[in-house]
Amino acid sequence: MAVPPAIAALNGRWQGTNRLWLYDPVEPASISAATAVLSLTAQGKVATLEYTWAYEGEPQQGFLMFSQIEETAVAAWADSWHYQDGIMQMNGAAEASGELWVKGSYPAPPGPDWGWRIAIHPATDQFRLVMHNITPDGEEMRAVEVVFTRA
Repeated sequence: MAVPPAIAALNGRWQGTNRLWLYDPVEPASISAATAVLSLTAQGKVATLEYTWAYEGEPQQGFLMFSQIEETAVAAWADSWHYQDGIMQMNGAAEASGELWVKGSYPAPPGPDWGWRIAIHPATDQFRLVMHNITPDGEEMRAVEVVFTRA
C-alpha cells in the first residue's frame, strides 16, 4: 500500500472555494469558503483529507481516507451533508497524471442505487476536489468542485 507521490505532495493545510450543484449542474452553484488538511499516516501508506464547507450558512465537514493497493485506489468517505448516515467504501485508480479517483454507491429507495465519484486533481500549490453524482443509468452529473490553494 502507498499514497501516490502527487497526492503525498499535497500534505498540509489548504483553503479554497466550494461550489455545490444540487440538481442541475448548469444552474448557478451554491458557493462557500472551504478548508482542508491532508495528512499522511501509517508511515505514509494512507492519506486522510479532512475538509470543511458550508451550505446555506450551516457548517459542514467531510473526511476521505485513501491509499493505493497495486493498481487500485481504495477509500472510505463520509460527509456531514452528502453522506451523513455512514461511511461509503470506494474503489478506483491512481492515474499516471497524478489524479486519484474513487467510486462508491448509495441507496436511493424506492429505486436502484446511485453512484458517487470523487476525484483529486493535484497541481503545483493547488488541487481540485471534484465529486459527481451518478444515475443508475451511468450518467455523471457534477455535484461539487473545490479548488484549494496552500493556506
